[in-house]
Formats: sequence, C-alpha cells, structure tokens
Amino acid sequence: MEVEMNLTTNQLEVIVNPVTGDRMTVIQSSLENGGKYAKIRFDLPPGAKGSPLHYHTNMSETFTVIEGCLEMEVGSKGNWRTLKAGESVHIPAGVQHSFRNSSSVWVTFTSENRPAGGFEQFIQGMYGLAIDGKVDREGMPTNLLQLALLLKKADTILVGPPMFVQKLLINSLVQIGHWWGVERSLNKYWSQSDRHS
Repeated sequence: MEVEMNLTTNQLEVIVNPVTGDRMTVIQSSLENGGKYAKIRFDLPPGAKGSPLHYHTNMSETFTVIEGCLEMEVGSKGNWRTLKAGESVHIPAGVQHSFRNSSSVWVTFTSENRPAGGFEQFIQGMYGLAIDGKVDREGMPTNLLQLALLLKKADTILVGPPMFVQKLLINSLVQIGHWWGVERSLNKYWSQSDRHS
C-alpha cells in the first residue's frame, strides 16, 4: 500500500475535470485484478463540493487522506467528520456518505472500491463528459440517459428520493439508453477491455 501511495503522478495518467477542477489518477485498475477492487487517487481543489450524500448497494469504499483534510459525512445527513493526512474511514455497502473540501488548500485522498463493479467507468465517464463540455456547471451530465447509465455502473443511490423510485427510473432510462445505443457515446472514455462490464 505504501508503495502505491508513493507513486508519482507522472508515472500514471492524471485526468483533470475542467468544470470542478478535481483531478483523478487510477492507481490500481480493476482490470488488473479481475474486478476485485479499484483504487483511485483524487485531488480536490479548495472549496470543492465533492459528492452529494449517497450510498452503494453492493460496493464498499475506503477513503484514505494523503494530504490536507477531507470532510466526510458518514452514516446520516449532518454527521460530519474531518479526516487528516494518514487517516482512513471504511464505508460498508449501504452506509450513506459524502465528501467535500471546504478548506483553502488542496486535499489528496484515495478511494478503494470493493468490488470495483463499474466504478472506474462511472468516474471516467463523468470526467470525460466534463472534458467534452457535456455537463452542467455542477459537473453533472446534461444527457439523462448517459447519467442513468453512469449511476447504474457506480451502484449509486442518492439520499432523498425513495430507493425503489430511483431504481425504477434509472433502470427504465438505462433500458431506453440501450435501445438508443447511448452507451456507445461513453465508450471512448473507457479502455477496450472494460467496455462491456
């Protein structure tokens, strides 16, 4: 683990989201371990909103701060805690969480996802659409069919609307997206070998 965290970013591809200013680097691709896990390094600029409160139905995440302080909301709305460099928090499947950087300095952390599922495709798609100017000013895809496909890949449920309503809506939009071949519009953001996972 220490070896992975000491890798310099010029050895790995750093992708910058031009809308949010976030940067991501895939440290351990799920393609290298049969989908068991993915480990991604994120750099959030000062004031970054991070993610809304959400949870994953089958995937756990472990957040580890490398530099700076990461604010995390864990377990329920309003339950904030601050992780400092060297600190980690494990978020089991089903546990609500969000993160942000409300400080005046950059924060760097890793997210390890087990099992990886389609999380890499989700994050690569979100960044790719931002680079191509196909997101709103908050960084969310403007095409609802693309958004639904990405949320399904990330095994993500937003806190608020009932889960069954979200699943019904997302699954319906994903089916329409498949009929219309919308996934092809996202293929360019993914490597050849993970396009159908």
